[in-house]
Amino acid sequence: MSNTPGYHGSYLRIDLSAGTMTNVPLAAETLRNFLGGVGLGTYLLLAEGVAEHDALAAEAPLIYVFSPLVGSPLTTSAKFAVVSKSPLTERINDSLASSAFAIAGKKCGCDAIVVVGRAAAPSVAVIEDDQLRIEPAGDVWGLSSRATEDALRERLGGDYQIASIGPAGERQVHYATISHDGRHAGRGGSGAVMGAKQLKAIAVRGTRRVAWHDSKALIALSKDLSQRSFGPATAKYRELGTASNLLTFNRLGTLPTRNFQQATFEHAAAISPEQLTATREKTRASCAACTIGCEHIYAFGGSGASSDGLLQKDAGVRLEYENLFALGSLCGVSDPDQVLAASRRCDELGLDTISAGGTIAFAAECVERGLLDVPWLVFGDGDAVLRALDEIVAGTPLGQQLALGSRRLAEQIGHDAIDFAPQVKGLEIPGYEPRTLQTMALGFAVGTRGADHNRSSAYEVDFSEAVDRRDVQPHEARLAVDIENRAALLDSLVLCKFLRRALEDFYGEAAEMLQAVTGWDITAAELEATAARIVAAKKLFNIRAGWRPEEDTLPRRFLEQPLPDDEQTTLGAERLAQLVTAYNSARGWTSEGWIEPVQQASLGLSEL
Repeated sequence: MSNTPGYHGSYLRIDLSAGTMTNVPLAAETLRNFLGGVGLGTYLLLAEGVAEHDALAAEAPLIYVFSPLVGSPLTTSAKFAVVSKSPLTERINDSLASSAFAIAGKKCGCDAIVVVGRAAAPSVAVIEDDQLRIEPAGDVWGLSSRATEDALRERLGGDYQIASIGPAGERQVHYATISHDGRHAGRGGSGAVMGAKQLKAIAVRGTRRVAWHDSKALIALSKDLSQRSFGPATAKYRELGTASNLLTFNRLGTLPTRNFQQATFEHAAAISPEQLTATREKTRASCAACTIGCEHIYAFGGSGASSDGLLQKDAGVRLEYENLFALGSLCGVSDPDQVLAASRRCDELGLDTISAGGTIAFAAECVERGLLDVPWLVFGDGDAVLRALDEIVAGTPLGQQLALGSRRLAEQIGHDAIDFAPQVKGLEIPGYEPRTLQTMALGFAVGTRGADHNRSSAYEVDFSEAVDRRDVQPHEARLAVDIENRAALLDSLVLCKFLRRALEDFYGEAAEMLQAVTGWDITAAELEATAARIVAAKKLFNIRAGWRPEEDTLPRRFLEQPLPDDEQTTLGAERLAQLVTAYNSARGWTSEGWIEPVQQASLGLSEL
């Protein structure tokens, strides 16, 4: 067991079938090689050795992972990762959430919690320090995550932190979320994995703290980082949040509209944060241990304000760019109240907004083409979106189809519907048009969890002067590698990605933080190698789960069909294949993206 500062040196492994928990040591070398968060979670997922099993099988692990920085005074460090095999993609899934659950979970004396097995009945796992008890969850089964948290705190005590699923997770919707305090581990269906285990919630409370190697240096670094988090690098998140991107993306022709049939939305202004801020009550909030304050909560439907005129957090709707895009422009909905209501409904039900909106928008186009007989499901109808969300969780015949995501729905429909299903590896594409953001298109294609803007964020390259975003060249694929590595490191430390522009010497400053916390003589070069190792480990899991090179692509719509308002721009299958080959070459993999045994050994993965 490691005695490295910042770590407990072990993880808790819960077997719900047996109702037992064991404390499993973690070697110091493992911690240094994989850090925490997504990196350590991927290592533990590989170590379980069940990559080929169904994501919803009892033996499939669901892993909550903390990091050496959790509990430290570093801003945005109160985050945890949830790692599992995705029921939506059957590939690796890693989602992150910011909340006090991370701090309380680590105080239970562990660096991660691995959950396997399946409870005999709906249950709550209660962990206090390193002790486990399983309690019945029949009284909260069917409730939203927020209502579940409230009920369990009343039962257990107000100082418990609780991660739970909503009705979508219970129903095993393939893109159900895990939530805590209004924040969500959203993409890829980790909530469905939890629901398949009949686990409604995990409640944690602990007293075990870790030591810091150099508290004085850590406090100084924390103060400096906090000051920078108030600066221009994060200003837009404080002012309007991530939703501030919407009008800019629309102006640049990169706002996906009506299932990616267009890249501009004629009603974008109506659902923009500028308009919402001007017409309704709004308040700001911060995640636990965060100084940025990017959370923007809006009132809707004439409700949400208290007698003193202040908006109550649990009465409003937290809006992100992805909510506005997926439930607004992608579905052609321009009524802001309907978009807000749909976002609120997703939160209550426990649905990932991107996959929910993407699947509904795809179904609407199938209706438009005469491939699906659901006459009420049409673009621009916000009530239809709300009805579809309810049917997904109610399990109606249509809802059961939608609950599987756009790829499986396309496979059921046939007639080449897969050509315009908005997904990569089964994960719905977020709000970035691949034809006009071609570095991002590459990031989507090669992403280990599918189309994902958080594990790549290559749109930053496209919006810079480093490339022509409409004509990215193969030699520029290395830029996608670099930005993917940086994301992997942030997701393993774990720190919020909104800090990335505040870190002038990214790897060097990250090394300083880890030195102060752990005492390691770690360098920027070592951390860059660690980031590459973590990406390779995720790829290795996918290979063992059945990945094939032909998965690293985009639907034909994005390769062959130009946009109506940008007919000169095409991506093309040949160009994308060239970019993918160049990406793999830059990583030192084979041209098809395989990780050979000798490369596994050099990355410290051979024992897995």
